[in-house]
Amino acid sequence: MRYAILGDIHANLHALEAVLEDARSFGCTEFHLLGDVVGYGAFPSECVAIAQTLPGSCVLGNHDEAAAGHKSLEGFSETARTSLDWTRERLSSDQKAWLGSLRPQRQIRRTTFVHATLDSPLGWGYVREVADAEMSLALQRTPLCFIGHTHVPQAFGQGIGRALLFEHPDQGVRLPRTPKYLVNAGAVGQPRDGDPRAAYMIHDEEQDGLWLRRVDYDIEAAASAILAAGLPVKLASRLRTGE
Repeated sequence: MRYAILGDIHANLHALEAVLEDARSFGCTEFHLLGDVVGYGAFPSECVAIAQTLPGSCVLGNHDEAAAGHKSLEGFSETARTSLDWTRERLSSDQKAWLGSLRPQRQIRRTTFVHATLDSPLGWGYVREVADAEMSLALQRTPLCFIGHTHVPQAFGQGIGRALLFEHPDQGVRLPRTPKYLVNAGAVGQPRDGDPRAAYMIHDEEQDGLWLRRVDYDIEAAASAILAAGLPVKLASRLRTGE
């Protein structure tokens, strides 16, 4: 089984379509979404519609929870609040219900999927440092766990700290059976690691292979759609810089 892991789509239809095409070209037959299907981008309804039909799974992200109307916007930045208010008006009641029904954590076979952290899935904390990762790894019951939320691809191994899995992303890596790994798949729709290309991962369960993929897409079209929708200029400029 070879599947794709997609984090933080954020209503970026152009990036999502490019990533799905790329993943299918590598034989991916399942698609596991790490939350935040909506927010920031100009195509929330379209991205939810695609997410609903993909074979695989999807977990709840903080933007999904807020867009569904199940979370106050008080803790979000002004830019995010503006985007989420706009997003709520463009999702159907059925789409909001679907987002609101998503579970914060899923286990599929030998892999766990969660948007933020395992120690507090609905607390929306960030795993950026080794200490953050160790808290989740202590509760991880599968060899591999994929997370999102920071929009930065990176990996942590239990007992070894930050794991350098992606020095040669085009070649991929073969994961050892131990220790447990906590892996951030990066962001499809709004990368923040300095590379504006869409990021996602492919996992080959039989070979224990893991690939970080970077995919070119029409960034200008996605940015122009954000501006045409009247959303904050910052959301368009971030796509161009990957910051």
